[in-house]
Amino acid sequence: MKPKLVIGNKNYSSWSLRPWLLMKEAGIDFEEHRIVLDTPTTKKEIAAFSAAGRVPILQLADVTVWDSLAIAETVAERWPEKQLWPLDPAERAHARAICAEMHSGFPHLRNCMPMNCRAMGRKVPIPDELGDDINRIIEIWSECHKHYGDRGGWLFGAFSVADAMYAPVVLRLRTYGINLPQSAGYYPHRLLQSAAMQDWLAAAECETEVIDADEKGQ
Repeated sequence: MKPKLVIGNKNYSSWSLRPWLLMKEAGIDFEEHRIVLDTPTTKKEIAAFSAAGRVPILQLADVTVWDSLAIAETVAERWPEKQLWPLDPAERAHARAICAEMHSGFPHLRNCMPMNCRAMGRKVPIPDELGDDINRIIEIWSECHKHYGDRGGWLFGAFSVADAMYAPVVLRLRTYGINLPQSAGYYPHRLLQSAAMQDWLAAAECETEVIDADEKGQ
């Protein structure tokens, strides 16, 4: 039985992108089930898979997992041969720390710059709090490049959970035209070269639904 991944709109759903990209980039075969968000039937459709009421949701033969970070941990555990966390314990701790920081932090980035793959060239105001979030992202990416950049373009050299967790941030900064210093630009460049990422973006371009709350900027 194939794993089933329940996701939302590819144009808007940053949380859905994370496990989708993780599994695609790792070469794990799965069935994709897309639920259109922000409609009268959305809540009922999601409830058929999980009482938590949110996407993404991963269904395996014997378990249902919700929440993107929990899904990532489960995938890494179920497919250890994919090596989705760094093998070195210190590097793995670093990767887990920045994933947890992404998962629980950056509220101003989320609120002011929602993921909107189709809205290239939008501009939004950048208050100090949003600037602080962006600067922290730059710091994280630059630090990863400093320590692991000689191994490849991903955050820890080889593709890992960390890359999937930060992928929506790359798309946010791309949409709203945020310039990055060279030290923080290697990972976004590598991500956008990914065939899986290009497939996601192409699908997002083909979607026709509009979620007004996520259409920010001019």
